[in-house]
Amino acid sequence: MIFTTETIQEIFPLLERKLNDNHQTTFRVLNPDYARGSYAGSKIDIDGTYYLYRSLRAWMELAELLGCRMLVPKEQGGHLLSLTFEKIAQHSFHFSHNAEKEEKYGVTSEFSAIHKMEEPAFFYYYNQALDNVKLSKRKRILDLGVNRGDEFKVIKNKIDISTYKKMELVGIDHSKTAIEYAEGLFEEENVYFYAEDINNLKSLNLNRFDLLISIGTLQSPGINFKPFFMDLVQNYLEKADSAIILGFPNSRWIGGEMVYGAKAPNYAMSEMSLLFNDVMFCKKYLQQKKYRVTLTGKQYIFLTATKIGAKNNIST
Repeated sequence: MIFTTETIQEIFPLLERKLNDNHQTTFRVLNPDYARGSYAGSKIDIDGTYYLYRSLRAWMELAELLGCRMLVPKEQGGHLLSLTFEKIAQHSFHFSHNAEKEEKYGVTSEFSAIHKMEEPAFFYYYNQALDNVKLSKRKRILDLGVNRGDEFKVIKNKIDISTYKKMELVGIDHSKTAIEYAEGLFEEENVYFYAEDINNLKSLNLNRFDLLISIGTLQSPGINFKPFFMDLVQNYLEKADSAIILGFPNSRWIGGEMVYGAKAPNYAMSEMSLLFNDVMFCKKYLQQKKYRVTLTGKQYIFLTATKIGAKNNIST
């Protein structure tokens, strides 16, 4: 099967039908290298045959929308590529029901196989958020939902060791096995971990911090998100100068892939109303509390907030 001048409107249902009956489907398209710099849909003449140009990224996005991964393309006849779309197996920690709810994200769970910092679209925006909050001037950092400490590892590798050792880093997670793993990675005296339900923060007597980090945790079932977030800002952050990095999932982890699109209850498709509702609530609330707020990201929406008027703040 070769696609030449067929439109996406024609290609999409055709591949959908093929994948209804097969685990994989293979087809040939114009090699994007023969017309790089063109826009999608540009008509390209190759030896008297016309093709509609699409980048490799466009084909990968089409694969994702069809619930597939795209295998490594193979050259076919010089100007053609052979592409194979393969259905993504529907296994995911999202669907797991661990007998101990605390260990849904533990070291033996499927979640433990996920390394978010190895996903460029995650690492880039998290690293950018650390730049925006002027990481090197922070003294006390609290990470809610720290799991095995991936966010702390980036912080440790990002700044010089003397600055790092002057910081106090506190990580909290419900999973005892994840906390034990993190403790084995961070033996420094300035890093502390607690295996605790974050609803019980008051029992830990943590005092105030000048940087709060929480990636995909505050929207967890069992947390009354809005009042909980307001309590964090009012009672756990320094009044004069503090910063916040929140990560809101706009993706799901399925079959080894970070699949774009928030999943809401009772919707078969990606539906982002709840995501936008939570993000905009935090943005407006923090602005009322005199924070400057930025929103970045893609598969995860990163909200970064810094206190207005604090020295060396992020630029507008």
